[in-house]
Amino acid sequence: MKSHLHAQVVIVGGGPVGMLVAAELGEYGVRTVLLEAEASVSERPKARVLHARALQGLARRGYFTDLVPRAGAAEAEAEAPFRFAGIPGLSITAPASEPGPVLKRPQAELERLFEQRAQAAGVRVMREHRVTELTQDQDGVRVTAEGPHGRVECTASYLVGADGGRSTVRELAGVPSQTYRATTSGISGLVRLGDADALPPGWHRTPRGWIVVHDIPGAGTHIKTLDCSGAHPGRHLPPTAQELRGELARIAGREIAFQQPRWLSRFSDFARLVRSYRWGRIFLAGDAAHMHFPVGAQGLSTGVQDALNLGWKLALAVQGLAREDLLDTYDTERRPAAQRVIGTTQAQLALMRSEGEADALRALFAGLVAADRESRHLSDLISGQDTVLPGRTRQPSAWEGRFLQNMVLRTSAGRTDVIELLRTGRPLVLLFGEEGSRYVEQAREWADVLRLVHAEPACEVPYDALLVRPDGYVAWASAPGGDCLEDVLALYFGSRSTRSVERLAMTGAGALS
Repeated sequence: MKSHLHAQVVIVGGGPVGMLVAAELGEYGVRTVLLEAEASVSERPKARVLHARALQGLARRGYFTDLVPRAGAAEAEAEAPFRFAGIPGLSITAPASEPGPVLKRPQAELERLFEQRAQAAGVRVMREHRVTELTQDQDGVRVTAEGPHGRVECTASYLVGADGGRSTVRELAGVPSQTYRATTSGISGLVRLGDADALPPGWHRTPRGWIVVHDIPGAGTHIKTLDCSGAHPGRHLPPTAQELRGELARIAGREIAFQQPRWLSRFSDFARLVRSYRWGRIFLAGDAAHMHFPVGAQGLSTGVQDALNLGWKLALAVQGLAREDLLDTYDTERRPAAQRVIGTTQAQLALMRSEGEADALRALFAGLVAADRESRHLSDLISGQDTVLPGRTRQPSAWEGRFLQNMVLRTSAGRTDVIELLRTGRPLVLLFGEEGSRYVEQAREWADVLRLVHAEPACEVPYDALLVRPDGYVAWASAPGGDCLEDVLALYFGSRSTRSVERLAMTGAGALS
């Protein structure tokens, strides 16, 4: 039996990235269908760290707001201990007004959270549907999937592939990638140790490799082994309990007894970056777009930021409320960030190798890590807080492309803050003082897209007005000699005439013949 569905956007992949994109689109009122091959959320230990910038972006979309300090409650920056290439002493910091520097939550918990919000927003989540065919043309995309009740064909205006490192969407669409060959061999598994004291939680380094251990309450001990001497000749074959036992003994130099091995898998430093995050009407996000060595726990946060960057742009474009070329900025903004993560993880792996030169480098970096509390170069690199987006205006201000940190704002309705104002998902125009009022008329044509707020900031802001994107980044600031607000709004959301054309075009988009 074959059934047909029509949506504005189809998402393939129901992991945290795909579910978050779905939740974002659903809350903007976009008709969205999500296809996921698995029947349920996997409890397999995967990523469990959200870094500061990803967490800050999620807070602005209404997640984890209970972690945002009350105004004036926190006086100093929050800190969390971390490692760089296994070297202890790094301190990840975040402003006191933000949710925190690091959040540790199992990936499965995030998937359920995002799925719940997506379904509440009207997204149709179809599990046990595996994509088999994919085509696109200038009008839309057609996706065919095999499900428990037969074949399903879905047409839409756009498609988002968030289906992991072995992405079917990427392969069927023929999106080219730059790849980096594997030079290491790792095994991951959940076990129950015979003697908990035999392998305490933490990072263990020997001349033969690394063992990383952390306990999962109620489930067991998650163990990762890493051999930096070369790639495994059968790295696509599933590992066995005997192989893990042998690797543990070889690296540790002694037998480590364990029982009940579960969810064994391999990993390496194989890396991939697609040549473009947009391929016609197809977008790639998360591991489907980028893969890297899993050190620094940056993969989940990078994918979350992909979703937060793409969601609002795609929603507004689908509804004819933004220019089509706004979608191109998803690639120009997010692909460099992934390239930086790949480079960072490659540098960390170089420090983790066993050669003599690596020992000298590690000794040097131990001092740099300790000094990072002042420079914050490494901590901001890991946490994503060093991200500055490329400017789009002709005369960018010093704040354009930078993330607007949370601040207390006094409005006629009372005290609020940036996080609270962005929770609606609408681009925000902040007007400060009497001088800011002169921009009201310039923004009138875009009243159906924007949220205008007159406010007095609790800290100094060197501008009369700011345009803040839903993902928290500043799109424009009223700098002397810079672009006027009208021009910037037209750049992002189109003029009255072009927006009318976009809306008319999108009304029937996605219906393929």
